[in-house]
Amino acid sequence: MKVFAIGSFAKPITDEERQRIMRKEVPDTLKLYLEGKIEQFWFREDKPGVIFLMNTESLDQAKSIIHELPLAANGFLGFEFIPVGPLKPLRPTDPG
Repeated sequence: MKVFAIGSFAKPITDEERQRIMRKEVPDTLKLYLEGKIEQFWFREDKPGVIFLMNTESLDQAKSIIHELPLAANGFLGFEFIPVGPLKPLRPTDPG
């Protein structure tokens, strides 16, 4: 299952907190990428935050994985989760 995890900062973070948390956030995120759980990732251009395209067994698994990352676990990032799938085939309309 593919899930977009869209993260936005939920509260301010100090430079000291950022330095402390990012020491764990970056390797934890990289590990998820190497395991294939995070397939792609981007920084948001509209406001501070991130977008992950995840490959998980379920929506609940995606939420569990993200909420273990330090920025989310410490309440700095809040996430919206959107499950996505392939486009449904176009069906012909009934002429009747």
